[in-house]
Amino acid sequence: MEASDTHRTIETVYRMERARLIAGLVRMLRDAGLAEELAQDALVSALSDWPKNGIPANPGAWLMAAAKRRGIDQLRRRRMIDRKHAEIGRDLEEERFDAFGEIEAKMDDDIGDERLSLIFTACHPALSTDARVALTLRLIGGLTTGEIARAFLSSEQTIAQRIVRAKKALGNAGIAYEVPRGEQRESRLASVLEVVYLIFNEGYAASSGEDAIRPQLSHEAMRLGRILAALAPGEPEVHGLLALMEIQASRLPARIGADGMPVPLTRQNRARWDRLLLHRGLASLERAERFGGANGVYALQAAVAACHARAARYEDTDWMRIATLYDRLLNAWPSPVVGLNRAIAHSMAFGAETGLVLLAELESEPALKDYAPLHAARGDFLQRVGRRPEAKAAFERAAALSGNEQERAFLLARAAGGG
Repeated sequence: MEASDTHRTIETVYRMERARLIAGLVRMLRDAGLAEELAQDALVSALSDWPKNGIPANPGAWLMAAAKRRGIDQLRRRRMIDRKHAEIGRDLEEERFDAFGEIEAKMDDDIGDERLSLIFTACHPALSTDARVALTLRLIGGLTTGEIARAFLSSEQTIAQRIVRAKKALGNAGIAYEVPRGEQRESRLASVLEVVYLIFNEGYAASSGEDAIRPQLSHEAMRLGRILAALAPGEPEVHGLLALMEIQASRLPARIGADGMPVPLTRQNRARWDRLLLHRGLASLERAERFGGANGVYALQAAVAACHARAARYEDTDWMRIATLYDRLLNAWPSPVVGLNRAIAHSMAFGAETGLVLLAELESEPALKDYAPLHAARGDFLQRVGRRPEAKAAFERAAALSGNEQERAFLLARAAGGG
């Protein structure tokens, strides 16, 4: 295998193992910042070692062992060769591999998943809600500060500072990285759901990079959502979020064309939608509504997605119901992005002119000034009412603001009259 191929393999393995790696290191070291550094150091070691010695049989275990050894070195340099040093060294000697080559999990909580446990741990009340979400998206979702900034409609500098402050706050408070139980866990559930939701969104519509979608992130979010549903079977918003993710993810096979370009909902081949995921999502939505969560923010979004799912053709979409659902959602979750989606829904139900009026009401929102989807929506509305020069300018503005290469190409094609 050529060095370039090996490097690509290493990068792929690291992306797959990074969250598990950091989660395991945080459990041992009780230091999120150090865990992130050691995970990165393990990647550097792999880039040096694997091209010469070959890819190990169990790459994830190799990375974890390398990170732990570097952890010992870090602790030694910091003159911390005490109980933690002994515990880490003992872990290295005592690790056993099962028949599949996986490290046996040493779990002492009832969640049973290291990544989800770390999300609950990092969503500590000592941090603001925004800080909790930003920190866990960075540690577990592996999102860059730029991707997190776009999710929050904020600047990269603000998000970077927020993450640094969150790590320091946890360290200064001497907070143990352990999974909360009972009421403490319930109080953190809303933040955990938000993290899982944003991880899914980054996979469903990547905010940056060459790929329009990142399915591995969406599938990881759904996996976490299913664990949450088993942990809290009577919590309607958990089922609402799982419903939203599964219904949306059912479209992933049809969202990207053979040329790698995004395929809009209007042109998707609905026969390619994943029917199993779709049925699972609709069942989750039914559970959310049965438990009294019909007006929850995730259940309402799932109900919107279900309207699309139930339409055999795009022309059969019940836009009147979708517009009503967005009215309810904006009341439950007043946010600029919900307002934008409401404008789009009303434009489809009542005409593009109505959409333009609602967009005008959002122009004073600072968070939407440089938000590509707003300018893309304006371009669509303008094109539908025949104001093509203005539509072209709006699409070009959206393309200039987009951080995703495939989305940018799609918007430029619309600006050129590509439909």
